[in-house]
Formats: sequence, C-alpha cells, structure tokens
Amino acid sequence: MIDFHDVWKTYRLKGIRKPIIRGLNLCFPRDRGIAIIGRNGAGKSTLLSMIAGTLLPDSGSIVRHGRTSWPMGFAGGFHGELTGRQNARFVARIYGASTDEMEDFVEDFAELDEFLDMPVRTYSSGMKARLAFAVSLAAKFDCYLVDEITGVGDARFKKKCRAAFKERAENAQLIMVSHSNDTLRTYCSSALLLETGTATYFEDLEAALQAYDRIVTG
Repeated sequence: MIDFHDVWKTYRLKGIRKPIIRGLNLCFPRDRGIAIIGRNGAGKSTLLSMIAGTLLPDSGSIVRHGRTSWPMGFAGGFHGELTGRQNARFVARIYGASTDEMEDFVEDFAELDEFLDMPVRTYSSGMKARLAFAVSLAAKFDCYLVDEITGVGDARFKKKCRAAFKERAENAQLIMVSHSNDTLRTYCSSALLLETGTATYFEDLEAALQAYDRIVTG
C-alpha cells in the first residue's frame, strides 16, 4: 500500500516551474493494480520515481508499506565495470536476497548467455533492459513499479515477460505506466490520471481511460 501525504512536485521548464503534483493526499489500495495515465510530460514517470524513492517530492511525504521495487527495467544503478552476473549478486546483497537464487533466476530469465559474464558497459540498451527486468523480478517485492518495460525483446521474450507479470500480480501489487490501453487492462483495475498538476484517482480503469480521452480530444 502506498500513502501520499500532501505531496507537491514541480519541475523547471525554460525557467518556469511546471506543476506535476499539487497537494496529493491519497491511499492506493493494496488489492488493485494501479495505472498511472496522462499526456506526455504530465509526470507519470516522475511520480513512479517518487513512489520508488529515487526522486523526492518538493514537500509532503510518500509512505510505502511493504517492499517496493525500483521502476522495472531501470538500469541506472548497475556498475558498468561489473559483469551482469556480478551486478545481480550485488543487488541481491543490498536487498537481503539469496545471491545464488538471484543469479540463477537472472541467468535463466534474461537469456544473455555469455554476455552475463561481460561488463555491463558493453551491453546494448536492450540487453541492459533484459538484465534490469530479470533482476527486478528475481527480488521479491510487495509492490512492483512498471514503466513501459513490457515491450523489451522479441515476441517470445515479450510473451515471457507478460507471463512473469501475471505470476507476480497474483501475490503483489503492480503500479504501471504504459501507453497501451490493452496492457493496462491486462494488469490494472484502477487508475490515477495526471493533468496539469491535478491527480484524480478512479476506482474503475475504464472510467479513467474515458476521462483521459476527453482531455486529449478536447
């Protein structure tokens, strides 16, 4: 469960402060997948980063009950000189997980083959995303944050990712940003709509998507 207590966030654009969140007070129910929707630049990924704790609000607080993931697919925390295998074991130690279990899962899921033992700085963006996605799934979280990562890889790997999401969603919450309504319908039942600093929570995902359509079409 994620609690927002009077959360404010702005960012500077051409010298002007643009609001993303203004005084958000909300409790995300634990038993629902939550879609974060809004126009490009509305602050969806920014909000996800704040929930993860990698970005702080300007004021207010976000309280995370249980273990919350980093945004899935985020590879910014990997050390470029370490191999994929070494990075996986390092993350396991940080989160108190079994290093051997983490390594085995990542080796099987990421399908990087010999590249798993090469420095991450040699990886393509797609390979980094595979590693980051596998590491995210290997660590057991109560809430997974997802930012458009379901599109990584070829058709077979995408199918594998969708299956893994479904499995995780049975025992954990998903908070997801995606431009695909079909993807949101698969994993989410409620939504938070961002528009010019206002965040509106909808219990029903379809109602949120309809409200978003009205905003876009004017």
